[in-house]
Amino acid sequence: MDRNRYDVIHCEALGPEAAHLEAETAGAIAAGLLPAGHRCLITPVTLQSLLEAEPGMPLPGLLTTKTHSILPDGFVAEGSNGVITRSAGYDHFEHLVGRLHVASLREYCVDAVAQTAMKFIYAAAGMMNNYCTNAQSFDRQACPAFLALDPSMTVTVFGVGKIGKRIYELAQANGLSLQGVDVRERTLAATYGDSVRFVTREEAIASSDLIINAMNLTRDPASPLHNVGYFSREYLAKATKPLIFINVTRGEIAPEAGLLDLYRTGRIIGMGLDVFSHEAAFTKVLQGGATDDPDLLAGKAIVTMARERTGNVYVQPHQGFNSNVAARTKAAEAIKHVIAWFRNEGRRFEEELPYY
Repeated sequence: MDRNRYDVIHCEALGPEAAHLEAETAGAIAAGLLPAGHRCLITPVTLQSLLEAEPGMPLPGLLTTKTHSILPDGFVAEGSNGVITRSAGYDHFEHLVGRLHVASLREYCVDAVAQTAMKFIYAAAGMMNNYCTNAQSFDRQACPAFLALDPSMTVTVFGVGKIGKRIYELAQANGLSLQGVDVRERTLAATYGDSVRFVTREEAIASSDLIINAMNLTRDPASPLHNVGYFSREYLAKATKPLIFINVTRGEIAPEAGLLDLYRTGRIIGMGLDVFSHEAAFTKVLQGGATDDPDLLAGKAIVTMARERTGNVYVQPHQGFNSNVAARTKAAEAIKHVIAWFRNEGRRFEEELPYY
């Protein structure tokens, strides 16, 4: 296969997403947004698996992937190539900024992830595990009082971008008192006006009943958005009220060892997590692999509690991208970046990292 065989390769395209990518591409060609001779390969495998099957295969100057593909050194070394991560998160390609043109999807799963956060709010505030367990005997007397969603409960959304803003709106519509924390407060306040009440990180931990992490993970220590370990045990322990903690973006922002310790000591009274630190390694630990990493061990304990309903803890594999609407929107957003790439003659996207 020579480099001219494909204009773009879409890796890790599974199930409905693959069909949507094909349909969006055909629609863009029919509308004249992509050339009539545009050629793409849509494959369910990772880029490295594709290259293992065809060693030495030349690659086009544009690739789209999800989080498990690894870009070969030769592709990165060319410097002028582009990659679209079909994910809202971009930490897996963040280190390549300046060496490649990198774009991510910022629209596709906004509602799905926001609704996941709301699902966790209802489960944790409603003490769902306890009530479901007591349903076996229908013992109403053994059920503790759940937390009603009303203005007496203060919710802080950390990271009030597109997803965080939607979480803010949905929680507010449920009668809760909302506030937001974001390092980009000045810029976002100009956009949102009075619709979001911003507070400092210190004000938030002193006043919150419930914290929701909606931040993208930024690993670069030099970035003003750097947030690995942001929700440390030390920070969360400053809370003046028992906390419910919800994380719907990346596990590394809130290390599990600290969360578990605070839960066991009663400082955290409920958790909802659909992300965990070092998820590739964490998957192996859940399947019986050995580890001495405290966060992986704590994550496994949290999953066990949730599965056995022995705590007010709720977990799931990150699934914001799995809704029927998200699968279709994800493909549409990816092809918008593809269109922009070719409109700009393969030199840049209209919007690419770094965003801020």
